[in-house]
This record gives sequence, C-alpha cells and structure tokens, in this order.
Amino acid sequence: MPVTRETILTAISDIALPQGGTLGQADLIRALTIDQETVRFVLEVENAATAQAMAPVEAEARARLERIPGVAKVQIVMTAPAKPAPPKAVSGQGAAPSLKIGGHPTPQAGPQAIPGVRHIIAVGSGKGGVGKSTVTSNLAVALARAGRKVGLLDADIYGPSQPRMMGVSGRPASPDGQRIDPMHAHGVTVMSIGLMLKEGEALVWRGPMLMGALQQLLQQVNWGELDVLLIDLPPGTGDVQLSLCQKAPVTGAIIVSTPQDVALLDARRAIDMFGKLKTPVLGLVENMSTYICPKCGHEAHLFGHGGVAAEAEALNLPFLGALPLELEVRLAGDSGRPVALGDGAVSEAYARLADRLVQGGIA
Repeated sequence: MPVTRETILTAISDIALPQGGTLGQADLIRALTIDQETVRFVLEVENAATAQAMAPVEAEARARLERIPGVAKVQIVMTAPAKPAPPKAVSGQGAAPSLKIGGHPTPQAGPQAIPGVRHIIAVGSGKGGVGKSTVTSNLAVALARAGRKVGLLDADIYGPSQPRMMGVSGRPASPDGQRIDPMHAHGVTVMSIGLMLKEGEALVWRGPMLMGALQQLLQQVNWGELDVLLIDLPPGTGDVQLSLCQKAPVTGAIIVSTPQDVALLDARRAIDMFGKLKTPVLGLVENMSTYICPKCGHEAHLFGHGGVAAEAEALNLPFLGALPLELEVRLAGDSGRPVALGDGAVSEAYARLADRLVQGGIA
C-alpha cells in the first residue's frame, strides 16, 4: 500500500511541542513531499531559540516516520529567521571611521585583478524574477560545501537581497576608513551594498555613482584567499555589467533563465551583451523548471520546460542544469539559510551544478 500524505501527517500530528499543543495543531509542516520511499518536509518555526527547543520533536517525528512500512528515508529541514550578526568590535579602538560608498570611479587602466581571488564568475539574467539571486546564494553555499573558498558579492545595487538570503546583517567594519571587512555566513565570504544601508532605504544614483560603488566593493573589500568570487548582477544589460567587465578580469558569466519564452528572449540579450564585452558565457541554467505538487505528486511545468536547454544547444553553449520550483527554496531563502545547506532534491541539484564548475576548473 503506497504511503500517503494523510499517513504521514497522522503519524506525527500528536507529537507534543515544548511550548504546548501538538505538531498537528501548530500547523508548522510545510512543503511535504513523498518521493518513492523518501519523505521530505520543512518545519517552519518562529526563531532560532524555538528551533533548538524543537530538536526532540524533529527526532521523534523522524523516528515515527522511519517505522512506517514503505518509508526508507526521512529528510526534515527546520527553518527560522536568521539571528542578526553582532557588530564587529575593533580591539583597542572606538567606533570605526565612516566609509562612504559611491562616487565617481577612480581612473583605471584596464581590468584590475582582485588580490587573492583566482576566479570571478558573474551570474546574470536578462530580466528580473527568474531567481538569479536565489541561484547565486545557493551555488555559493554548494561550492563551499564542496570544499571551495567562496566569496559572494551582491552587485544588484538597486535591489540587494543577499543579506536576507544569506542571513547576515549589521554594517561591516572598516577599521581604517578605507578597507571593508566582509561578513561570513555558511562558509561563504559575503559583501553587499545592502549592508551599508538601512533596511528599505532606496538608492537614487546615476551611472557614475554605481560604477564607483562597484569599484569599491571589488577593490576595497578584504576578500582574502578565494577560489571563486560569485557576483550577483542586477537584471538586464546596464552600467553595472559594463563596469564589471571593464574593471575586473571576469572568468566568465552564468546566465539564469526560466523556460518561459519571454524570459529566454531577454536572456539572449544578456548573452549578446557578454559577447560584446568579450566575457565568456560559461553556460545556462534553467530555473523553476518543474513543480511537484506536494499533495498528489503531479509534475507540472508552470513556465514551460526544456526551453533553456534548447537555447543552449542552439547557441552552442553548455547547459549547466535544471533547478526545480519548490516552496522549500522560498522558505529557506527568507530564513537566511539557503536550501543548498540541507538535503533533498534541490540541494542535490545545486551540488551537481557546483561539481560541474569544479570539474571544469572554473571554481
């Protein structure tokens, strides 16, 4: 007899919670899927302290489910809002001098290497909303789990989202007012213009200010020794993309798109832009490729299917892989713990993508 959603929920619904009530009453279970003999779901809790107290509940749920005939493996991911990082203290000093970000760029004769950084990979898209920032943060984590020394620069100046996705907060320290100490999360070195702003504050800058800010984030951050620096670009083909390719020795670019025709049309423009800037396109990634209904297991292709692979073949470019659309991805990103940190189909897809880059010698 096949294992059903109802079987799973019934088996664990009466587990008592430390704060009172039961697991079934609290409605904490998200993204429940049953894939052959593997059961996966997310426990969405209030905060990190609650997550720690819920560890016995997770263990009891796992034990009960593993006793059900037909269940061979149980994967449970617990998510909670990320804890703000404490401000860094500078030994023997008071408050660090203020560092102004933005301004006209410093004249520079051609691309300038970033000390200690072996490879620079730009992650771009032709349009917004295709999951480029999600792909970048999870790829960074997957590469770190594969043993790489990884940096992540959020160059989406007008819409920085990496601080939330990576679970970092607070203003980075600048002990001398010239150099910036980046943040660290999940084995990744992280820097974003969003860390220099108040949450929700808008930047109203013209092109030269953007170019100056990008130059600072590339050259004035203490990146340290990195195998690869991933750069999360803004969507489109604008000033940031142009400045990056002119001011840094970019190893290559990865283009993220959904299979939708409209997204592919804009992705072609991004590919053409990198061609004009003489930046190699390392390959294409199809995001939101498939959706598996958590209730019935039906596979749907909400944005089409296979369009990015076909486009890569037509342009004679590598197709790097397809990534599914799952609620777990959104929950993990909102909580500051990218889904690539856990187990399951999505994490495995990012691990394969990371391995392909490592095996290709570009990460």
